Amino acid sequence: MGFARTCSVALVGVEGVVVEVQADLEPGVAAFTLVGLPDKSLIESRERVRAAVVNSGAEWPQKKLTVGLSPASVPKGGSGFDLAVACAVLGAAERLDPRELTDLMMIGELGLDGRVRPVRGVLPAVLAAADAGYRQVVVPEQTAAEASLVPGISVLGVRSLRQLIGVLADEPVPHEEPRDEGRPDPLLAGLAVSGTCAGAGLPSGDHTPDLADVAGQHGARRALEAAAAGRHHIFFKGPPGAGKTMLAERLPGLLPPLSPKESLEVTAVHSVAGTLPPGQPLVHRPPYCAPHHSATMASLVGGGTGLPRPGAVSLAHHGVLFMDEAAECSPRVLDALRQPLESGHIVVARAGGMMRMPARILLALAANPCPCGRHGTAGGGCECRPSSIRRYRSRLSGPLMDRVDLRITVEPVARSELLALGRGAESTAAVAERVHAARERAAARLADTPWHTNSEVPGHELRTRWQVRPGALAQAERDLECGLLTARGLDRVLRVAWTAADLAGRDRPTSDDVNWALELRTGVHRGALTTAGAGGSETATTRSRTRRDKR
Repeated sequence: MGFARTCSVALVGVEGVVVEVQADLEPGVAAFTLVGLPDKSLIESRERVRAAVVNSGAEWPQKKLTVGLSPASVPKGGSGFDLAVACAVLGAAERLDPRELTDLMMIGELGLDGRVRPVRGVLPAVLAAADAGYRQVVVPEQTAAEASLVPGISVLGVRSLRQLIGVLADEPVPHEEPRDEGRPDPLLAGLAVSGTCAGAGLPSGDHTPDLADVAGQHGARRALEAAAAGRHHIFFKGPPGAGKTMLAERLPGLLPPLSPKESLEVTAVHSVAGTLPPGQPLVHRPPYCAPHHSATMASLVGGGTGLPRPGAVSLAHHGVLFMDEAAECSPRVLDALRQPLESGHIVVARAGGMMRMPARILLALAANPCPCGRHGTAGGGCECRPSSIRRYRSRLSGPLMDRVDLRITVEPVARSELLALGRGAESTAAVAERVHAARERAAARLADTPWHTNSEVPGHELRTRWQVRPGALAQAERDLECGLLTARGLDRVLRVAWTAADLAGRDRPTSDDVNWALELRTGVHRGALTTAGAGGSETATTRSRTRRDKR
């Protein structure tokens, strides 16, 4: 009787669970039994593994073979267990030393010819192995760079099972013919999910839309800058062609690059989803995901047969989720965003299990004022019935909009601004510098706390630990008493006011900062101007109020 064991990883959402792969050989009629709650694709590994072992020059044991995947209670799927199953079988047949396999983590699919094919989710799988104490992993050669992103892990990338047998048996490693550079690599097909675009949600190339392309819209540009500096959710409302989509598309360019920890989290999500571009093992820039307004619940929050895959809200983790034509979206789908906007993650329950996926996003919404889009414009011409306008606007529920900090009306661009030559607006690079400086001020203030941006700070801390200047909350308190502002709304006004102060380089928010935040939230004009963006200038009234606040 022979026995051997090694390890692999089962992915549950974007988290990995270490699975022990055990192989047992007993005298009897030759048979291959696979147990441990495998799915259809994993059951088919019996044929793939048998053919791969034989075509790699090893002898298949003609005995009763049982392969167990433990823990048996965890659902297991995919072809990433093939390599571990093959090595466990060879260890039980004494072709390999079982002691060499015990502390190895193996991830990879086997072709019938013995080639090792890459699989999705290598990064979260290796992260799970590292957390469990493993220090050596074997992965397909194409994903070795992705696995090497995990510190403290020794990665062995192999092209074929024949090569791995040579390494583990301390035999000469056979040379595999390299692939011709000019020919496509069919092995990379396993890294992308069918029906998805490779790189979906990720910035492509070095070119990013420039904010200088947006004509006019000084108030909307200032709000966009505040959204990037404090990671505040933003809503654009205006007629078609005013520039709502242009503004939202330029929001990711204002965000600072991802930190090393954030890069690993974003890369792990896109690796599992099959949207990580080949040759790009690590994502450095914030993702941008803009699903169509007909997107379903499963495509937004996660779905699929069995255990769900990450949806758009997870693909935009640490980046921007833009919902264009938001009033045309299903209200039920939009309301599903309420949980991740508060918690930064999404919990999806399906028949196959429950999982938690990251979803710390910056939400940008855009909508027309009415079904025809001309309500309230200077030219008029709106023929929508009042009941149609109310029904159209009610698709954005109150609880959802209560979580949106910045609400800006985007007016049609004036002819003089649109046709102005030689007077270009500020570029994305110039605004991004101010955003970066504001984020550094906020990070210094929040250095000893678990928060990093103003949008994460609880309202209680803002009201007690970091207070605004005396008298700055007078208007906000009146709005709270008359019901124009909710308790959650007051907390979010304080967060935006702190962002405005950080952008202006002030140590504490003034009444102008608070009134500007109130105006963006309630839509009621307060007559407040702020220096918080886009080269805005200070009026004499603003300067006198600032001096009075300082006194």
